[in-house]
Amino acid sequence: MDRAILPSLETPTLTKAELAELLFDRLGLNKRESKDMVEAFFELIHGTLVDGADVKLSGYGNFQIRRKAPRPGRNPRTGEAIPIKARNVVTFHASHKLKGLVQGETPVEGDFE
Repeated sequence: MDRAILPSLETPTLTKAELAELLFDRLGLNKRESKDMVEAFFELIHGTLVDGADVKLSGYGNFQIRRKAPRPGRNPRTGEAIPIKARNVVTFHASHKLKGLVQGETPVEGDFE
């Protein structure tokens, strides 16, 4: 990530608190509004996924719920066979645009402004 865009990052991880700080710096929202906006965004994604619907963010990627079938497993410590129950999992597939940017390709004008 470009340090000019995110100068406050000490690690290569972007947190919700840092997203709120960026909204505060770039959009002129107050800190409370910035924090509330970030929280609301993630609550909407969370709620949509819990309801079983996909989340599609244009130019970024898709979050999807997938059903994993039951399967046999094994305890690595003891070797004992343990059944793994069916479950829902969240998957994320990055868009071609995002993959290209991560690979260092030049973005098309208008992408990720």
